[in-house]
Amino acid sequence: MRIIFLFFVLVNFVFASETSKFKVEGMHCPLCTTAVKKAITKLDGVEKVSARLNTKEVSVTYDEKKVDIEKILEAIKTTSYEGKLID
Repeated sequence: MRIIFLFFVLVNFVFASETSKFKVEGMHCPLCTTAVKKAITKLDGVEKVSARLNTKEVSVTYDEKKVDIEKILEAIKTTSYEGKLID
């Protein structure tokens, strides 16, 4: 019975996650990427954030039941950068 329960919990977790990519123009140094990552990570429901300075892209894995694209874009905006959904 425990195995079935764990299976359903795992399936629910896996399928609740969404990954989106954002273009964040203006990031020009590692501190910029750190600030953006930190702001997004503070959101409830965000599971993973990675930022690439060379492409100015940020990838966010999140629970779409707890956080949405607009909240992520607002978090990026708090760092004085504009984000744009690309994927």
